Amino acid sequence: MDVGVFLPIGNNGWLISTTSPQYMPTFELNREVTLKAEKYGFEFALSMIKLRGFGGPSEYWEYNLESFTLMAGLASITRRIKLFASVAVLTIPPALLARMAMTIDSMAPGRFGVNIVSGWQKAEYEQMGIWPGEVHFARRYDYCGEYVQVMRDLWSTGESNLQGEFFQMSDCRVRPIPAKPIEIIAAGQSNRGMQFAAEYADYNFISAGGFNDVSQVRPHTERLLAAKAASGRNCGAMLLMMIIADETDAAAMAKWEHYVAGTDLDALAWRDAQAGADVKAEAQSTAGRMVRALREPTTMLRLVGSYPTVAKHMDELAAIPGLQGVMLTFDDFLIGMEQFGTRIQPLMRCRQHIAQAA
Repeated sequence: MDVGVFLPIGNNGWLISTTSPQYMPTFELNREVTLKAEKYGFEFALSMIKLRGFGGPSEYWEYNLESFTLMAGLASITRRIKLFASVAVLTIPPALLARMAMTIDSMAPGRFGVNIVSGWQKAEYEQMGIWPGEVHFARRYDYCGEYVQVMRDLWSTGESNLQGEFFQMSDCRVRPIPAKPIEIIAAGQSNRGMQFAAEYADYNFISAGGFNDVSQVRPHTERLLAAKAASGRNCGAMLLMMIIADETDAAAMAKWEHYVAGTDLDALAWRDAQAGADVKAEAQSTAGRMVRALREPTTMLRLVGSYPTVAKHMDELAAIPGLQGVMLTFDDFLIGMEQFGTRIQPLMRCRQHIAQAA
């Protein structure tokens, strides 16, 4: 099972709480996390793109770095780990993005990929006057399909003449072309989103809720496996999840309960109002899941416990058919990376060869 890290490119990471570790997103922080990931044998690191936060007392995600700029800096100081930057497709034309990606690929040959963000939070785009209207909710994966096709044309031949509904290329040229295909990641949770991933992406992030309950993951991998079979392409499932660990189960649980006590309800309310704007969102979609989520600091699967407890659950995840890997978040990234690398990974049967090499 591959392991990656979801870099803390936004303030306070992935806990919407006033009592969780509070920190700003800096290059120094992300550099240290990425170098730890490479040291401990992680296969990849990915940074999101977020253009507007949720506010509230925690000022959740009000402070963010830019994904491609950050990953370019990290490409120059790493040697092995794969790096994925995220693009909000409504903000950058695909031909320009293709050139940006090829530039970073030249810094980290064969180690760079692009995460496609279709855009579910309209406030991110309304603030800049580039929101295409509510129709985008229904058409966003068609838009993304043409977007990726333009990039793949340019990366494979250096030219694109795609005449689509959203993009009309006329002898568009971007060179040099990469020596190896640049990989694409998506994060579609709805059936339509998974169809897009199966048709255009190399990996798709899946989300599952739950507290130490890995059984909730299987239904989502099964949906992606079905979409992959229908497309005739290969698309690996990657699970987004959080680890909160300590010496004992009780100590880890005490951390979680402390974070829950500080849940930023104002930030959650703003997030949910944004998610509710897509009135036709499927229940499994990102927006649909947020609207129905519990009033807790995170909606993702949480493994909370001692180092052996977390390792046991990680091995259970590795046994799920169709799950190719996981992307980890932590309550405190610097402490969490050390805990995973030195205390958890050596106990995982599925990662012992990596732990020994690290």
